[in-house]
Amino acid sequence: MRDEAPLYYNEQHDFYALSRYDDVKKCSADWATFISGRGSVLEIIKSGSQMPPGLILFEDPPQHNFHRGLLSRVFHPKSMEAVEPDVRRFCEACLDPHMGTGKFDFIADLGAEMPMRTIGMLLGIPEEDQRAIRDEFDLGLQLDEDGQPVPAFSGDFDGFSEYIEWRVDHPSDDLMTRLLNATFEDEHGETRTLTHQEVQNFVGLLAGAGNETTTRLIGWAGKTLAENPDQRAELAANSSLIPAAVEELLRYEAPSPVQARYVTKDVEFHGEKVPEGSVLVMLNASANRDERRFDNPDRFDIHREGPHHVSFGYGIHFCLGAALARLEARVALEEVLKRFPTWEVDWDNAVQAHTSTVRGWESLPVFV
Repeated sequence: MRDEAPLYYNEQHDFYALSRYDDVKKCSADWATFISGRGSVLEIIKSGSQMPPGLILFEDPPQHNFHRGLLSRVFHPKSMEAVEPDVRRFCEACLDPHMGTGKFDFIADLGAEMPMRTIGMLLGIPEEDQRAIRDEFDLGLQLDEDGQPVPAFSGDFDGFSEYIEWRVDHPSDDLMTRLLNATFEDEHGETRTLTHQEVQNFVGLLAGAGNETTTRLIGWAGKTLAENPDQRAELAANSSLIPAAVEELLRYEAPSPVQARYVTKDVEFHGEKVPEGSVLVMLNASANRDERRFDNPDRFDIHREGPHHVSFGYGIHFCLGAALARLEARVALEEVLKRFPTWEVDWDNAVQAHTSTVRGWESLPVFV
Protein backbone atom coordinates (compact mmCIF):
# COMPACT_ATOMS: atom_id res chain seq x y z
CA MET A 1 0.00 0.00 0.00
CA ARG A 2 2.79 2.45 0.85
CA ASP A 3 4.25 1.94 -2.63
CA GLU A 4 1.21 1.21 -4.78
CA ALA A 5 -1.68 2.99 -3.04
CA PRO A 6 -0.38 5.62 -0.58
CA LEU A 7 -3.94 6.95 -0.61
CA TYR A 8 -6.04 3.79 -0.49
CA TYR A 9 -9.80 3.63 -0.90
CA ASN A 10 -11.85 0.71 0.40
CA GLU A 11 -15.09 0.45 -1.56
CA GLN A 12 -16.72 -2.18 0.64
CA HIS A 13 -16.54 -0.12 3.82
CA ASP A 14 -16.24 3.33 2.19
CA PHE A 15 -13.12 4.78 3.81
CA TYR A 16 -9.74 6.15 2.76
CA ALA A 17 -6.42 5.19 4.36
CA LEU A 18 -2.94 6.70 4.61
CA SER A 19 0.01 4.40 5.24
CA ARG A 20 3.15 6.54 4.81
CA TYR A 21 4.92 8.16 7.78
CA ASP A 22 4.82 11.75 6.49
CA ASP A 23 1.15 11.48 5.50
CA VAL A 24 0.11 10.07 8.87
CA LYS A 25 1.94 12.87 10.74
CA LYS A 26 0.46 15.53 8.46
CA CYS A 27 -3.05 14.20 8.95
CA SER A 28 -2.57 13.86 12.73
CA ALA A 29 -1.40 17.45 13.05
CA ASP A 30 -4.29 18.97 11.05
CA TRP A 31 -7.04 18.54 13.65
CA ALA A 32 -9.32 21.10 12.01
CA THR A 33 -9.55 19.17 8.72
CA PHE A 34 -9.39 15.67 10.19
CA ILE A 35 -11.58 15.88 13.28
CA SER A 36 -12.07 13.50 16.19
CA GLY A 37 -15.40 14.90 17.35
CA ARG A 38 -17.35 12.20 15.52
CA GLY A 39 -15.12 9.43 16.88
CA SER A 40 -11.64 8.09 16.21
CA VAL A 41 -12.72 4.56 15.31
CA LEU A 42 -14.09 3.72 11.85
CA GLU A 43 -17.15 1.86 13.15
CA ILE A 44 -18.08 4.68 15.54
CA ILE A 45 -17.83 7.40 12.88
CA LYS A 46 -19.88 5.30 10.46
CA SER A 47 -22.54 4.67 13.11
CA GLY A 48 -23.22 8.39 13.55
CA SER A 49 -23.19 7.96 17.34
CA GLN A 50 -23.30 11.13 19.43
CA MET A 51 -20.10 11.38 21.46
CA PRO A 52 -20.70 11.96 25.19
CA PRO A 53 -18.77 14.80 26.91
CA GLY A 54 -15.44 14.03 28.55
CA LEU A 55 -14.11 11.51 26.03
CA ILE A 56 -11.04 13.48 24.96
CA LEU A 57 -10.20 10.91 22.28
CA PHE A 58 -13.45 11.92 20.59
CA GLU A 59 -13.24 15.69 21.05
CA ASP A 60 -11.94 18.69 19.10
CA PRO A 61 -10.86 22.12 20.35
CA PRO A 62 -11.96 24.07 22.25
CA GLN A 63 -13.63 21.38 24.41
CA HIS A 64 -10.66 19.06 23.96
CA ASN A 65 -8.24 21.71 25.22
CA PHE A 66 -10.09 22.25 28.50
CA HIS A 67 -10.64 18.58 29.24
CA ARG A 68 -7.13 17.49 28.27
CA GLY A 69 -5.69 20.32 30.34
CA LEU A 70 -7.37 18.90 33.43
CA LEU A 71 -5.92 15.44 32.89
CA SER A 72 -2.46 16.65 31.90
CA ARG A 73 -2.04 18.01 35.44
CA VAL A 74 -2.16 14.43 36.70
CA PHE A 75 -0.45 12.55 33.87
CA HIS A 76 2.64 14.75 33.74
CA PRO A 77 5.80 12.59 33.35
CA LYS A 78 7.16 13.72 36.74
CA SER A 79 3.87 12.79 38.40
CA MET A 80 4.06 9.33 36.86
CA GLU A 81 7.57 8.77 38.23
CA ALA A 82 6.06 8.80 41.71
CA VAL A 83 4.07 5.62 41.03
CA GLU A 84 7.11 3.55 39.98
CA PRO A 85 7.44 1.82 43.40
CA ASP A 86 3.79 0.74 43.18
CA VAL A 87 4.20 -0.51 39.59
CA ARG A 88 7.24 -2.51 40.64
CA ARG A 89 5.37 -3.95 43.58
CA PHE A 90 2.51 -5.02 41.29
CA CYS A 91 5.00 -6.68 38.91
CA GLU A 92 6.68 -8.53 41.76
CA ALA A 93 3.33 -9.82 42.99
CA CYS A 94 2.48 -11.03 39.48
CA LEU A 95 5.80 -12.75 38.74
CA ASP A 96 7.08 -14.17 42.03
CA PRO A 97 4.45 -16.96 42.25
CA HIS A 98 5.70 -18.35 38.91
CA MET A 99 9.36 -18.65 39.83
CA GLY A 100 10.38 -22.29 39.77
CA THR A 101 7.23 -23.41 37.91
CA GLY A 102 8.88 -23.44 34.49
CA LYS A 103 6.21 -21.29 32.84
CA PHE A 104 4.08 -18.15 32.96
CA ASP A 105 1.78 -16.18 30.66
CA PHE A 106 2.84 -12.69 29.55
CA ILE A 107 -0.83 -11.69 29.31
CA ALA A 108 -2.79 -13.57 31.97
CA ASP A 109 -0.08 -13.39 34.63
CA LEU A 110 1.40 -9.94 33.98
CA GLY A 111 0.01 -7.86 31.11
CA ALA A 112 -3.62 -8.15 32.19
CA GLU A 113 -2.82 -7.68 35.87
CA MET A 114 -0.22 -4.96 36.46
CA PRO A 115 -1.72 -2.19 34.26
CA MET A 116 -5.15 -2.92 35.75
CA ARG A 117 -3.78 -2.57 39.29
CA THR A 118 -1.92 0.62 38.40
CA ILE A 119 -4.79 2.52 36.77
CA GLY A 120 -7.21 1.19 39.38
CA MET A 121 -4.96 2.56 42.13
CA LEU A 122 -4.67 5.94 40.37
CA LEU A 123 -8.42 6.21 39.89
CA GLY A 124 -9.36 4.94 43.33
CA ILE A 125 -11.30 1.89 42.14
CA PRO A 126 -11.49 -0.82 44.83
CA GLU A 127 -9.08 -3.66 44.15
CA GLU A 128 -11.82 -6.28 44.31
CA ASP A 129 -13.66 -4.59 41.42
CA GLN A 130 -10.73 -3.92 39.10
CA ARG A 131 -10.70 -7.26 37.28
CA ALA A 132 -14.41 -7.16 36.45
CA ILE A 133 -14.04 -3.67 34.98
CA ARG A 134 -11.04 -4.74 32.90
CA ASP A 135 -12.89 -7.80 31.59
CA GLU A 136 -15.87 -5.67 30.59
CA PHE A 137 -13.69 -3.30 28.56
CA ASP A 138 -11.84 -6.21 26.99
CA LEU A 139 -15.13 -7.75 25.87
CA GLY A 140 -16.21 -4.43 24.39
CA LEU A 141 -13.16 -4.42 22.09
CA GLN A 142 -13.65 -7.91 20.72
CA LEU A 143 -15.10 -8.77 17.33
CA ASP A 144 -17.35 -11.70 16.46
CA GLU A 145 -16.77 -14.11 13.56
CA ASP A 146 -18.31 -11.58 11.15
CA GLY A 147 -15.99 -8.82 12.32
CA GLN A 148 -18.69 -6.98 14.29
CA PRO A 149 -18.07 -5.52 17.77
CA VAL A 150 -19.19 -7.66 20.73
CA PRO A 151 -21.13 -5.81 22.01
CA ALA A 152 -21.54 -2.73 19.82
CA PHE A 153 -20.05 0.49 21.22
CA SER A 154 -22.50 2.46 23.34
CA GLY A 155 -20.34 5.09 25.06
CA ASP A 156 -22.02 4.06 28.33
CA PHE A 157 -19.84 4.26 31.44
CA ASP A 158 -22.65 4.08 34.01
CA GLY A 159 -20.76 1.35 35.86
CA PHE A 160 -18.61 4.04 37.51
CA SER A 161 -21.50 6.15 38.79
CA GLU A 162 -21.63 4.56 42.25
CA TYR A 163 -17.88 4.99 42.79
CA ILE A 164 -18.14 8.67 41.87
CA GLU A 165 -21.14 9.28 44.13
CA TRP A 166 -19.30 7.63 47.02
CA ARG A 167 -16.17 9.74 46.39
CA VAL A 168 -18.22 12.94 46.59
CA ASP A 169 -18.75 12.26 50.30
CA HIS A 170 -15.50 10.35 50.87
CA PRO A 171 -12.69 12.26 49.14
CA SER A 172 -9.29 10.64 48.85
CA ASP A 173 -5.89 11.16 47.24
CA ASP A 174 -6.84 9.72 43.88
CA LEU A 175 -7.63 10.86 40.37
CA MET A 176 -11.39 10.49 40.80
CA THR A 177 -11.38 12.95 43.71
CA ARG A 178 -9.18 15.38 41.79
CA LEU A 179 -11.54 15.30 38.82
CA LEU A 180 -14.51 15.99 41.08
CA ASN A 181 -12.81 18.99 42.68
CA ALA A 182 -10.98 20.46 39.68
CA THR A 183 -12.11 23.86 38.44
CA PHE A 184 -11.55 25.19 34.94
CA GLU A 185 -12.81 27.81 32.52
CA ASP A 186 -14.89 26.21 29.78
CA GLU A 187 -15.45 27.27 26.18
CA HIS A 188 -18.17 29.70 27.30
CA GLY A 189 -15.83 31.51 29.71
CA GLU A 190 -17.58 30.00 32.73
CA THR A 191 -15.48 28.80 35.66
CA ARG A 192 -16.93 25.52 36.82
CA THR A 193 -16.28 21.94 37.90
CA LEU A 194 -16.94 18.87 35.79
CA THR A 195 -20.46 17.49 35.71
CA HIS A 196 -21.12 14.04 37.13
CA GLN A 197 -21.48 12.71 33.56
CA GLU A 198 -18.17 14.26 32.48
CA VAL A 199 -16.36 12.74 35.46
CA GLN A 200 -17.99 9.39 34.73
CA ASN A 201 -16.84 9.48 31.11
CA PHE A 202 -13.33 10.58 32.10
CA VAL A 203 -13.02 7.70 34.55
CA GLY A 204 -14.39 5.18 32.05
CA LEU A 205 -12.03 6.34 29.32
CA LEU A 206 -9.00 6.23 31.59
CA ALA A 207 -9.90 2.82 33.00
CA GLY A 208 -10.15 1.35 29.50
CA ALA A 209 -7.14 3.10 27.97
CA GLY A 210 -5.02 2.44 31.05
CA ASN A 211 -5.60 -1.28 30.75
CA GLU A 212 -5.63 -2.22 27.09
CA THR A 213 -2.66 -0.83 25.18
CA THR A 214 -0.04 -1.49 27.88
CA THR A 215 -1.32 -5.05 28.14
CA ARG A 216 -0.79 -5.49 24.39
CA LEU A 217 2.68 -3.92 24.55
CA ILE A 218 3.79 -6.35 27.26
CA GLY A 219 2.55 -9.24 25.15
CA TRP A 220 4.51 -8.03 22.11
CA ALA A 221 7.61 -7.76 24.30
CA GLY A 222 7.26 -11.44 25.20
CA LYS A 223 6.90 -12.54 21.57
CA THR A 224 9.46 -10.21 20.00
CA LEU A 225 12.22 -10.82 22.53
CA ALA A 226 11.69 -14.58 22.26
CA GLU A 227 12.33 -14.21 18.53
CA ASN A 228 15.42 -12.06 19.13
CA PRO A 229 17.30 -13.89 21.89
CA ASP A 230 20.58 -12.06 21.24
CA GLN A 231 18.98 -8.69 21.95
CA ARG A 232 17.07 -10.14 24.91
CA ALA A 233 20.42 -11.24 26.36
CA GLU A 234 21.74 -7.70 25.98
CA LEU A 235 18.77 -6.34 27.92
CA ALA A 236 19.15 -8.94 30.66
CA ALA A 237 22.83 -7.99 31.01
CA ASN A 238 22.28 -4.22 30.85
CA SER A 239 18.94 -2.84 32.03
CA SER A 240 19.90 0.69 30.91
CA LEU A 241 19.08 -0.48 27.36
CA ILE A 242 15.45 -1.23 28.27
CA PRO A 243 13.94 2.25 27.69
CA ALA A 244 15.23 2.26 24.10
CA ALA A 245 13.97 -1.29 23.67
CA VAL A 246 10.50 -0.18 24.77
CA GLU A 247 10.52 2.53 22.08
CA GLU A 248 11.58 0.00 19.46
CA LEU A 249 8.84 -2.39 20.58
CA LEU A 250 6.30 0.42 20.20
CA ARG A 251 7.56 1.08 16.67
CA TYR A 252 7.90 -2.54 15.64
CA GLU A 253 4.56 -3.84 16.99
CA ALA A 254 2.22 -0.88 17.58
CA PRO A 255 -0.45 -1.89 20.14
CA SER A 256 -2.84 0.73 18.71
CA PRO A 257 -2.21 0.39 14.97
CA VAL A 258 -4.95 2.53 13.43
CA GLN A 259 -6.78 5.83 14.05
CA ALA A 260 -9.76 7.23 12.13
CA ARG A 261 -10.89 10.79 11.44
CA TYR A 262 -13.88 12.53 9.84
CA VAL A 263 -12.88 14.83 6.96
CA THR A 264 -14.38 18.35 7.14
CA LYS A 265 -13.38 19.62 3.68
CA ASP A 266 -12.08 18.33 0.35
CA VAL A 267 -8.37 17.48 0.58
CA GLU A 268 -5.84 15.93 -1.77
CA PHE A 269 -3.20 13.28 -1.25
CA HIS A 270 -0.95 11.98 -4.01
CA GLY A 271 -3.00 13.63 -6.72
CA GLU A 272 -6.30 12.15 -5.56
CA LYS A 273 -9.17 13.88 -3.79
CA VAL A 274 -10.64 12.87 -0.45
CA PRO A 275 -14.13 14.42 -0.38
CA GLU A 276 -15.61 16.30 2.55
CA GLY A 277 -17.64 13.92 4.72
CA SER A 278 -15.30 10.97 4.14
CA VAL A 279 -13.68 8.83 6.82
CA LEU A 280 -9.89 8.75 6.66
CA VAL A 281 -7.94 6.07 8.51
CA MET A 282 -4.33 6.62 9.56
CA LEU A 283 -2.33 3.41 9.61
CA ASN A 284 0.26 4.45 12.17
CA ALA A 285 1.62 0.91 12.48
CA SER A 286 2.40 1.04 8.75
CA ALA A 287 3.94 4.50 9.15
CA ASN A 288 6.30 2.97 11.73
CA ARG A 289 7.57 0.58 9.04
CA ASP A 290 7.88 3.16 6.25
CA GLU A 291 11.09 2.54 4.30
CA ARG A 292 11.20 6.23 3.43
CA ARG A 293 11.88 7.09 7.08
CA PHE A 294 13.32 3.98 8.75
CA ASP A 295 16.37 1.99 7.66
CA ASN A 296 15.61 -1.73 7.41
CA PRO A 297 12.22 -1.12 9.11
CA ASP A 298 11.18 -4.78 9.35
CA ARG A 299 14.15 -5.56 11.59
CA PHE A 300 13.75 -5.28 15.36
CA ASP A 301 16.74 -3.32 16.69
CA ILE A 302 17.02 -2.07 20.27
CA HIS A 303 19.91 0.19 19.18
CA ARG A 304 17.92 1.91 16.45
CA GLU A 305 18.39 5.64 15.94
CA GLY A 306 16.45 7.99 13.69
CA PRO A 307 12.84 9.20 13.40
CA HIS A 308 10.46 8.63 16.28
CA HIS A 309 7.55 6.22 16.00
CA VAL A 310 3.92 7.39 15.88
CA SER A 311 2.47 4.64 18.06
CA PHE A 312 1.32 7.22 20.60
CA GLY A 313 -0.15 9.36 17.86
CA TYR A 314 0.95 12.88 16.97
CA GLY A 315 -0.38 16.40 17.49
CA ILE A 316 -3.06 17.41 19.98
CA HIS A 317 -4.21 13.81 20.50
CA PHE A 318 -0.75 12.47 21.41
CA CYS A 319 -1.38 9.78 24.00
CA LEU A 320 -1.90 11.39 27.40
CA GLY A 321 -0.80 8.19 29.15
CA ALA A 322 2.45 7.76 27.19
CA ALA A 323 4.66 8.42 30.22
CA LEU A 324 2.74 5.89 32.31
CA ALA A 325 2.82 3.26 29.53
CA ARG A 326 6.57 3.70 29.10
CA LEU A 327 7.10 3.42 32.86
CA GLU A 328 4.97 0.27 33.13
CA ALA A 329 6.66 -1.40 30.15
CA ARG A 330 10.15 -0.56 31.41
CA VAL A 331 9.50 -1.85 34.92
CA ALA A 332 7.75 -4.97 33.60
CA LEU A 333 10.75 -5.86 31.41
CA GLU A 334 13.19 -5.16 34.23
CA GLU A 335 11.32 -7.49 36.56
CA VAL A 336 10.74 -10.22 33.95
CA LEU A 337 14.38 -10.29 32.84
CA LYS A 338 15.56 -10.27 36.44
CA ARG A 339 13.68 -13.53 37.05
CA PHE A 340 13.51 -15.11 33.58
CA PRO A 341 16.43 -14.10 31.32
CA THR A 342 15.33 -16.63 28.70
CA TRP A 343 12.01 -18.05 27.54
CA GLU A 344 10.31 -19.78 24.62
CA VAL A 345 6.74 -19.14 23.51
CA ASP A 346 4.29 -22.02 23.90
CA TRP A 347 2.83 -21.56 20.43
CA ASP A 348 0.35 -24.41 20.83
CA ASN A 349 -1.50 -22.36 23.43
CA ALA A 350 -0.82 -18.77 22.30
CA VAL A 351 -3.94 -16.90 21.12
CA GLN A 352 -4.00 -13.56 19.32
CA ALA A 353 -6.86 -11.21 20.23
CA HIS A 354 -9.49 -10.32 17.61
CA THR A 355 -10.30 -6.62 17.92
CA SER A 356 -10.68 -3.65 15.60
CA THR A 357 -8.80 -0.98 17.55
CA VAL A 358 -5.94 -2.60 19.45
CA ARG A 359 -3.60 -5.37 18.35
CA GLY A 360 -2.00 -8.00 20.55
CA TRP A 361 -2.32 -11.28 22.35
CA GLU A 362 -5.16 -12.73 24.35
CA SER A 363 -2.81 -15.35 25.74
CA LEU A 364 0.97 -15.69 25.41
CA PRO A 365 2.25 -18.54 27.62
CA VAL A 366 6.00 -19.13 27.72
CA PHE A 367 8.37 -21.82 28.99
CA VAL A 368 11.10 -20.40 31.22
